[in-house]
Amino acid sequence: MRKILKTWMLPISMVGGVLFHNYIGYVKFLTPYLIFVMLLITYMRITPREFRVTRFHWVLLAVQIIGCWASYLLLLPISEMLAQGAFVCFFISTATSAPVITGMLGGSVPRLATYSLLSNITFALLSPFFLSLISDYRQIEFVDSFQKICSEVVPLLILPIIVAMMIRYSSPRFHKIIVDHQSVSFYLWAVALFIVVGNSVSFIIKQPTKEFSEMIWLALVSLVVCCTQFYVGRRIGFRLGDAVAGAQGLGQKNTILAIWVAMTYLNPIISVAPAAYVAWQNIINSSQLYFKAKKGAI
Repeated sequence: MRKILKTWMLPISMVGGVLFHNYIGYVKFLTPYLIFVMLLITYMRITPREFRVTRFHWVLLAVQIIGCWASYLLLLPISEMLAQGAFVCFFISTATSAPVITGMLGGSVPRLATYSLLSNITFALLSPFFLSLISDYRQIEFVDSFQKICSEVVPLLILPIIVAMMIRYSSPRFHKIIVDHQSVSFYLWAVALFIVVGNSVSFIIKQPTKEFSEMIWLALVSLVVCCTQFYVGRRIGFRLGDAVAGAQGLGQKNTILAIWVAMTYLNPIISVAPAAYVAWQNIINSSQLYFKAKKGAI
């Protein structure tokens, strides 16, 4: 029963978010807290000796950074919104649930957890600078923008690492309990997915009809970015020893964080791109889990 639930949990969360979008306003404040807890649980399972950054990680990170700017510059002459949407979908860090999905698909969990940590640290350190460069929606000075983003994003992504290390060495028993229940992160992600899908649907419904064509293009751009990252990640992983970890590391994004970032620091309409990415990546993930379960490997 648990295997079936895990296989269908993601589409259930997405459908639930669509159906109950009118009530999401009561719980959407939980989003940053869920991001924090999911990161904390993920980092709990990384031991210092397992945290080895290899060529595999550096190549994925390079694609993440180069890809975001390449897509932005490519689309900027066409539309600034499309360029920013592609940028966010490329640059956002790896999903906290990616190690869980990677393990279910037969990939290396420590390797992907290490990349998740590296990806989130990189995003925390670079996002204040990068987002300040591409954002003019709030019409605030670069320094003020940098400080605001830094004060909100960096603690959210860095504090879980510090807390995880403190718990590891100060309370080994509690640490072991969390490590033995890593699947909780998957279910928290499903709850967060329910919230962000519902919040996105509510936002889209409230938009004037004239914005719909822009939103459709943003959704299509995110589809191209999603498929590109899963494909490129798999090719890199295949060459460097772990196709599953490569695909999930580069393709499975922290869309909850991406939507929050877009709505907070960019034009909220841009959040349609990561919101659509939620659908695209979870269609891919659900399909992978389905065929893996069909083979009896889950």
